[in-house]
Amino acid sequence: MIVAKLNVNGKTFDLDVQPQETLAEVLRNKLGLQGVRVSCNEGECGSCTVLIDGEPATSCLMLALQAEGKRITTIEGLGSYDNLHPIQEAFIEEQGFQCGFCTPGIILSTKAFLEKNPHPKAMEITEALSGHICRCGAYPHITRSVLKAADKMEERKKD
Repeated sequence: MIVAKLNVNGKTFDLDVQPQETLAEVLRNKLGLQGVRVSCNEGECGSCTVLIDGEPATSCLMLALQAEGKRITTIEGLGSYDNLHPIQEAFIEEQGFQCGFCTPGIILSTKAFLEKNPHPKAMEITEALSGHICRCGAYPHITRSVLKAADKMEERKKD
């Protein structure tokens, strides 16, 4: 075992990890962050996406030790039950999910995308989220959710 110092959702944790443990395994199994979903375990579906220093990363392919010294954000660190992030609000309002399995990763990628492109077009959204698979096929709802999230985030900047 090796002690890894991880900064997750603004808190620092000293965790005993095996050198081969992925970040997804550590986040789910040692920190109980169930919003980090693991499906393909090959980096193809995007369900395990977290933000590393603000950029989307597939946590099933990243070793936990590689995340030391970086800022890790999971869906649990984005908003709270009583204070949702505008992206979360938009996904609820536009029904941007069906089963919800893929939603945390998509929302985190959306956050990174909208920070770079606050006024996206539908095709840009499709391209930005192309690394995510929604097995329910909610893609039109997801696109509408991202467009609404962009509007909500712009409104909050004005307030």
